[in-house]
Amino acid sequence: MRTVSLEELLEAGCHFGHQVSRQNSKAKDYIFEARDKIHIIDLEKTKEGLEDAAKFVKEVAKRNGTLLVLGTKRQAESVLQEEQKRFLSEDVTGVYFVTKRWIGGTLTNTSEVAKNYKKLKDITARLKDPKERAKYTKKELSDWDKSRAKLEGFYGGIANMPGLPDALFIIDTHLEHVAASEAKKAGIPTVGITDTNADPTIIDYPVPANDDAVGSLKLITNYIFDAWIEGRKAAAIEADKEEKSKEAAAASAAKAKEAGAGDAKEKKESGIRNQESGDKGKEKKSKEEKAPVKEGTLSKVTENKTTSAKATSANKTTTKAAKTKKEQ
Repeated sequence: MRTVSLEELLEAGCHFGHQVSRQNSKAKDYIFEARDKIHIIDLEKTKEGLEDAAKFVKEVAKRNGTLLVLGTKRQAESVLQEEQKRFLSEDVTGVYFVTKRWIGGTLTNTSEVAKNYKKLKDITARLKDPKERAKYTKKELSDWDKSRAKLEGFYGGIANMPGLPDALFIIDTHLEHVAASEAKKAGIPTVGITDTNADPTIIDYPVPANDDAVGSLKLITNYIFDAWIEGRKAAAIEADKEEKSKEAAAASAAKAKEAGAGDAKEKKESGIRNQESGDKGKEKKSKEEKAPVKEGTLSKVTENKTTSAKATSANKTTTKAAKTKKEQ
């Protein structure tokens, strides 16, 4: 995020406040001095407030939040239209605009306001459907179109907002003090351009600056929206990294599973081979036990038995002779 310079703020006319007689006593900390009964805003405070607000907006964008922009004054109309076109060209999402009029209860009475969102969508769908148009007279269609245009002006920029916004950016917080109060009740953080006639204490991230000059509004809104775009890009990069990490983990798990399946198959095959080897050994032993004794082997067995019998007879004869001799 680039650093805004004091020279830029000075050239844009951010330092011009309102007349001394219109000062809000709570804004005195942001006033540098008074010249020709006009307050001069301290641009050091402007720079500090703008950078803090931009950091906050960037964090909201980074966590895929939503930002509601409120600017209904004539000077802000052209500035916000340019920014809307920029968002469309760069495919930036999450920003919603109210540029005609703030309807009380937009943040605190959402159930009732949602009915108007639905009404706008229904009328728009009917007017676009040729079959529906054929069912009504020209006057009825004209009345519907007028209702659609009125609702579009009030709710067109926020009808598709998924819920309450995560942050509210207000141009001229003195003019839009009702919206600031609603945001505070709803617990929604606010960023706002606070001139010398506004109360900066009702805004979470006040940017003390001229809220009437087009140059001042353009510089501040452009800086805030640049921070939003940077946050969205950072969120996209993080999402891409997370997706790649998941894919790598899935590939690693699949590889491990495949390796485990290979080991199991090898063990199974080894077990089958061992079993077959054992079966063959048993079969061979059984055959040997059942096989007939050969002739040569039988002769050897008979000879061994004869020799053993002779030895036994000789032993008996020797023992008998020794016993007879002893008796004599």
